[in-house]
Amino acid sequence: MPKFQDPSEFAAAIAPVIGAAHVTVHASAARAVAALAETSGVTPGLLSDLRFTLPLRPLTRDHLAVIDRYGDAAARERDLQEHLLQRTLAEDGDGTLRPTDKGLEFVHRLYEVHAATAARVWAAHDLPGLAALVARVLDAAERVPGGALELVAPPYEPEGAERRGQAGLLLFNRLAVLRYHRADAHAAAWQAAGLTAAGIVGLPDGPLRAAIEAETNLRAAAPYRTLTVRERETLYDGLLKLV
Repeated sequence: MPKFQDPSEFAAAIAPVIGAAHVTVHASAARAVAALAETSGVTPGLLSDLRFTLPLRPLTRDHLAVIDRYGDAAARERDLQEHLLQRTLAEDGDGTLRPTDKGLEFVHRLYEVHAATAARVWAAHDLPGLAALVARVLDAAERVPGGALELVAPPYEPEGAERRGQAGLLLFNRLAVLRYHRADAHAAAWQAAGLTAAGIVGLPDGPLRAAIEAETNLRAAAPYRTLTVRERETLYDGLLKLV
């Protein structure tokens, strides 16, 4: 049987590769991002974590909790308060959070850093082809009401990025957003099993966790059905080379 003929098996195999490829650029850009933060006097925090959605759509604290469903609420609030103090985020009277001009300027400069980093560490790879495949998967991914993906997709993409040859930047941020499709699938699976976020984090290996992971793969497989078997192989092998 050809490799990755089963979409659920592919969903299981591609998930860690997506994460590793995303981390490659993040780690490679860390020093430049730290320098940007120092010269601008801005803490990256949520601006970095949500760079792909804040320029497009406002968020609330409840939204942040969904996106960061396994995170610490107190730490998230401290991060938010720091941005409000630095005037990179503003809060409306109804609790809606929006980036200020200062915040948007930092995000745009962050995108420049990531574009340069992706072009450097991923040179000589078919970045436009991989970015196009990920875009197709994202377009086919279900935005579950109340889930994280509907809050972060589609990702913010600077106008003219493709024309300027920034396929690596587009791929980097599309991968960042695609992770939330599996996160929603995972949440749906452990919720169906009667668990909470804390419950799944503390769940030991065993039959229940295995069943939840299998259900996650089934749910996460749907958008990959839009790709042919050959395209799945191309996406997997291509991303693996970027790690």
